[in-house]
Amino acid sequence: MPHHRSRASRWLAAAFVAVLGGALSLPGHAGIPPSVDGQPMPSLAPMLAHVTPAVVNISTKTRVAVRDPYFSDPIFRQFFGLPNTPRERVEQSLGSGVIVDAAKGYIITNNHVVGGADDITVTLQDGRSFKGTLVGTDPATDVAVVKIKADHLQALPLADSSKLRVGDFVVAVGEPFGLSETVTSGIVSALGRSGLGGSGYQNFIQTDASINPGNSGGALVNLRGELVGINSMIYSPSGASAGIGFAIPSDLIGEVMRQLIAHGKVSRGTLGLQTQDITPRIARMLGLSNSNGVVVTNVVRGSSADKAGLAVGDVITAVDGKPLHDSQQLHNTEGLEPVGSVVNMTIRRNGAERTVSATLTPEKLATLDGRALDPRLAGVEFSELGENQRSQGVAGVAVVSVRAGSDAAQAGLATGDIVVGVGNYRVTSVRDMQRLAGMQPRVLTLVVASHGNLHYVQIP
Repeated sequence: MPHHRSRASRWLAAAFVAVLGGALSLPGHAGIPPSVDGQPMPSLAPMLAHVTPAVVNISTKTRVAVRDPYFSDPIFRQFFGLPNTPRERVEQSLGSGVIVDAAKGYIITNNHVVGGADDITVTLQDGRSFKGTLVGTDPATDVAVVKIKADHLQALPLADSSKLRVGDFVVAVGEPFGLSETVTSGIVSALGRSGLGGSGYQNFIQTDASINPGNSGGALVNLRGELVGINSMIYSPSGASAGIGFAIPSDLIGEVMRQLIAHGKVSRGTLGLQTQDITPRIARMLGLSNSNGVVVTNVVRGSSADKAGLAVGDVITAVDGKPLHDSQQLHNTEGLEPVGSVVNMTIRRNGAERTVSATLTPEKLATLDGRALDPRLAGVEFSELGENQRSQGVAGVAVVSVRAGSDAAQAGLATGDIVVGVGNYRVTSVRDMQRLAGMQPRVLTLVVASHGNLHYVQIP
């Protein structure tokens, strides 16, 4: 029996290597993996030796004014001899980032890690720490770029994330809970995930590699050590990893990064149309054989879509030769392609198919600094909903940025939320919110749409 178990063990080891050997093959410089009982066993260590130096710890400090229901009154402060300068507390948070340009010191991370921070400190694997400068943020994709001045950096190359397949092995590297150089592995569970709540541009890679708090901004790499995504969020009832994590794909990161480095912000275009997903019922009404594509519900007069000849009732089935599955996919195309790009759309009208071309033109959305509404909303930025967002049947004002550690963040307001009411007042535009400025109730109550549900966010 012992001999049988030993032979079985060797057989299983050989089978394991035979099945995974090709998938886990590493570049020639990675070295020969160790062996067990004479059988070579795959190891990620050689690849990770080149990856982990490029993954950094990011710590931030945000100064937040401390409110007091009594001593904020200047008469009270004068009576008790208190200084007029407002008291502050310092909020601290931790996250991760990835060096993508060693020569220039550019680091990719999440907007929710560094957005609104007063101080950014980047700590490398070798223990060196540097002051980080925020180059730019893009709340709509939750991507940010930080720059440090340092020598002897190691960067990760960006992979072509469009070549990922469900089942590909991936490795997550970051600093969850402040624990340095934590590595977890898994597979690509799904691609093109959207509809996760909020109004941003969603095209997530889903993975079962463990992603926990502090992993945000960390690397998701393939077995060649190339960056395929930036860890961004998890789905979990407990707040810890439940095997459902999401990463922003490298193709999206590359385009956003280029614009942030060049301009400090991302300029987005619009086609000037609103669409609706095609349900089986709508497909039957339109005489379609399936639910693929989206139906045009509104075309803005004078827009590029109008000039291209699109009309209400047209069914868009493909964009740039790729099948179109839902409005989110079209929304991503509008928001992630540079202004001036030509979008080729395949449409069906009256049973006939044709191709039309429209140019993305700049989309100008009104914005509002939260402080203009109420001091308790300091660190929050609002904006109008875009054409494609409004086409999804939601009216309100988008939350495009929430500073980490702010009162609003602590109360549960998050980037991507949509505010549909303030107190007892319904809001559908930035102008509506501006009219409510100065109310300053004892408890500020926002009615928020998030993840398909309405809930209250109360800020005392």
